[in-house]
Amino acid sequence: MSTVTLASSLLWSLIALQMALGAFDVLYHHELTERLPWRPSQHHELALHAIRNVLYAVLFVVLGWFEPHGLWAVLLIAVLATEVLITLMDFVEEDMSRKLPASERVTHTLLALNYGAILVLLVPVFVAWSRDETKLMPAYYGLWSLAAAIAAIGVVLFGLRDFFAARRVRRLDRGDPAALAAGLTNRHTILITGATGFIGSRVVEAFAAGGHDVIVLARDPAKAASLRPPFRLVTSLDQIPNDAAIDTILNLAGEPIANGLWTRRKRRKILASRLRMTRDVVRLIRRLETRPSLLISGSAIGWYGLWQDEELTEFDGGKRCFSHRLCEAWEHAANKAIRDGVRVVRLRIGLVLGTEGGLLGRMLPAFEFGLGGPFGSGTQWMSWIARDDLVRLIVHIITTPQLRGPVNATAPVPVTNAEFAAALGAALHRPAVMRMPAALLHRLAGDLADELFLGGQRVLPDKAWTSGFVFRHATLDSAFEAILLECKRPATNSFVITGPARSAETR
Repeated sequence: MSTVTLASSLLWSLIALQMALGAFDVLYHHELTERLPWRPSQHHELALHAIRNVLYAVLFVVLGWFEPHGLWAVLLIAVLATEVLITLMDFVEEDMSRKLPASERVTHTLLALNYGAILVLLVPVFVAWSRDETKLMPAYYGLWSLAAAIAAIGVVLFGLRDFFAARRVRRLDRGDPAALAAGLTNRHTILITGATGFIGSRVVEAFAAGGHDVIVLARDPAKAASLRPPFRLVTSLDQIPNDAAIDTILNLAGEPIANGLWTRRKRRKILASRLRMTRDVVRLIRRLETRPSLLISGSAIGWYGLWQDEELTEFDGGKRCFSHRLCEAWEHAANKAIRDGVRVVRLRIGLVLGTEGGLLGRMLPAFEFGLGGPFGSGTQWMSWIARDDLVRLIVHIITTPQLRGPVNATAPVPVTNAEFAAALGAALHRPAVMRMPAALLHRLAGDLADELFLGGQRVLPDKAWTSGFVFRHATLDSAFEAILLECKRPATNSFVITGPARSAETR
């Protein structure tokens, strides 16, 4: 045998590095942060990943346990070349369908460089062996062979997952987005801040599909490329002329609150981003020659603070905590538009459910692998709303002039965290018994865990009820059926729950 063989420690070190980088890319990027198996837009990428994993499995088995000679070596060279082609196709698909985070781009670059080094060492060996008699000789390289076997099993399992996920996401039916804005009959012009986010992107999709004029504010035009046209893009509110005719402003922009620990710097950033954008929106309103009739400004049910089992409506007060202080300041900044004759609605949004983001999107990987369960005691309340119902509620607010002030954007049937975990596990046909201890959550995330995961509010949509809004997904089972189980029709349990006989007008 030549001095460079499959037993070369350098070659196996590079292969081991490829295994480690690949595992990190799959687990951290594809599963945890990007959540590709639940994104309908990524069905082509998932299919490419499934094919590439099969090729990797073949390579790991052969490299770890055999010496291919003759035609077998030629076939392995063809597999290596096919893997390169699949990877190039994957790069193109990723650039066309999603914006890769910086860490994923770096990982892909390292994978490509390392794979190139492997080819430099491996291809000459296979070329030399291709001249021999065709035979597949057994071989054993100790721990390297065992590692190759484990890697082969891993890529086969994730290849199967990607294959079935590609089929599943193609069948996931989010429905006709235009139907979400069907209640808005006259052509409407809406300006949306935070349009590239989980909620804003669906609002853009619904209004654009419904034939309305959509103006998107996006600081980074590259992020707006993922939105479905038609829409008008501005990167600054200063680009909107004074004579622009805008009917409604939907203000959702703000630093994400659950993507990092609540350090003092993070809290300032969360608060400053919301106040700065809301003040800019109010300044825009004041300089427009024709002022919009409505400002819907984002807020959250965190305004109410931490409660036990009390039912809360828009007519109840809040308890002091960071979430309350944040929402109170945000709402106060939005209320300044009232003096300019604008109807202001402060939309107190609950946990928004959808596979492409929000809390559910973050929980899906753990639950799908059977590792999900309640947080802490599981007795804390979760006030939730399906994303499409939230979009419909925004349309309802636009068409219901008597709605003003705080409006709770939550479904009428809140659940405890334990009930949520059990329902999600049942929807995915997985156990949901892996309870996350409260002490561990608090140690890992501090106040963020205390307020978002271990605390809660039992919030009811009092104003939505009394103003006649109909929830398509009033129960969690209905929402999960539509979101997770490829439901092709509106849920059959859409209904109006009669709320307390209170006026929709704020006090």
